[in-house]
Amino acid sequence: MKDSAELERRLGYEFKNKELLKTALTHSSYASEHKLTYESNNERLEFIGDAYVDAVVGTRLFEIMDKAHEGNLSKHRAEVVCEASLADAAESISLGDYLFLGRGEDACGGRNKPSILSDAFEALLGAIFLDGGYEAVKEASLMLLEDKIELAASGNLSRDFKSKLQEKIQEKDTNAGIEYKTVNEAGPDHDKTFTVEVSLNGRMLGKGTGSSKARAEQSAAEDALKNGLFK
Repeated sequence: MKDSAELERRLGYEFKNKELLKTALTHSSYASEHKLTYESNNERLEFIGDAYVDAVVGTRLFEIMDKAHEGNLSKHRAEVVCEASLADAAESISLGDYLFLGRGEDACGGRNKPSILSDAFEALLGAIFLDGGYEAVKEASLMLLEDKIELAASGNLSRDFKSKLQEKIQEKDTNAGIEYKTVNEAGPDHDKTFTVEVSLNGRMLGKGTGSSKARAEQSAAEDALKNGLFK
């Protein structure tokens, strides 16, 4: 497991209470294996994180979709906070690398399981709320989910190719290592074009370009899905 200080740098948030961070990263399998108390695993933090992710995403959609009916807002919020979407956000900060897992769960590829990643993601945001308050969890949530919120608001989250690619690969191999790498940046700061490659266990699957890293990653994932090299 990696040093959690790197995870804090990726989040842009430094915990005052490091025990909260450790609890957020502790899966029930680890707690059970080490005979820790129930409060030592991340399930309670997942509960509170779920509530605040819903609030942040719902509020942001309300702001963007200023004429949408409640039913549409609820539908799009559900798209953003679903397991696949949250697991993809967790992958973007390599959250699986920092988890405390039981030996059996770790051996079975638990660090890459969407269910474990999405739950840990919510637990992490719950811990940020308890440690730093609503503004802190809002900032972290939007940093990690803004691209998905914008896709949902425009009716294009079904075109979230990163989540689709992850789901396809996880169906075949729960231990798969998916990596997005920026291989080129071109143009002035106000009008950059990014080129990203996506690889699976070191083998390139696709390449894409976009006006942001997030869009280039989506393009690379779409290319990988078209190529079908992960089958």
